Amino acid sequence: MLEIGKKSVLHISRFTGNGAYLSKNGEKEEVLLPKRYVNESMRLGDELLCFLYLDSEDRPVATTDPVPLTLGGYAVLKVTSLTKIGAFLDWGLPKDLFLPYAEMSEQPKEGDEIMVRLYKDKSNRLCASMKGLYHLLSKDSPYRAGDDVKARIYEFGHDFGVFAAVDDMYSAMLPKFERRSNMRIGTVVNARVTNVKEDGKLDISIRDVIPKQMEEDEEALLDLIDEYGGVLPFTEKATPDVILRETGLSKNAFKRAIGGLYKKRKIDLSNGKIRKTEE
Repeated sequence: MLEIGKKSVLHISRFTGNGAYLSKNGEKEEVLLPKRYVNESMRLGDELLCFLYLDSEDRPVATTDPVPLTLGGYAVLKVTSLTKIGAFLDWGLPKDLFLPYAEMSEQPKEGDEIMVRLYKDKSNRLCASMKGLYHLLSKDSPYRAGDDVKARIYEFGHDFGVFAAVDDMYSAMLPKFERRSNMRIGTVVNARVTNVKEDGKLDISIRDVIPKQMEEDEEALLDLIDEYGGVLPFTEKATPDVILRETGLSKNAFKRAIGGLYKKRKIDLSNGKIRKTEE
């Protein structure tokens, strides 16, 4: 049986004005290889590796062109257009791949390059989904803590963090507090591996190594203290959510910055307050 969305090894059973018809040896079911894919060197009985999909009239057709993903797989595709019913993605075939709104984790923009998986809808048509990618990514990366990597964001996990794919293939997560306002699905970030978990998943960070990052955090904190008239209305005893909301830092990073500023005598911690010292 010929299955839409998968690659099959087929044989040329006959030629017509529309192209070549292909079938599996010994089976009557045929599928058209359109004329654009037929060349003069092809002969009856030739074996071809083909991908099967539905054309614009929902008829099964074959292609010998390479496709970036098959049924159950995933790939990074470019958004070619947005319509009232969803988005369309370029996957190298004459008919763009449809991404329904219901399968979007966040609405992309035209030109975005996003990670999607291929599935069949209830009408047996091939469609894309931005959901369900987590379990498809590899956990067998060559990276170790301290390595610099590039990672593509594919989902915002809210309470968990930011889900990303290192090299578009390895499972990774960015801490919740490192999410930036300009981050979108498809954004590629430069990051550093901070931990490799027992199951192989990567923890990554877009923050610089601690010494350099501490200097940036300290300067930002001094500016914030100035905005509050020289005294912060909260201390390191505040909840992590309050600290994150007010400073954009995790509680540990906030404590490191406070400690660094105190050692440099740039702040005073007396009477349970965080005050900027007079220069």
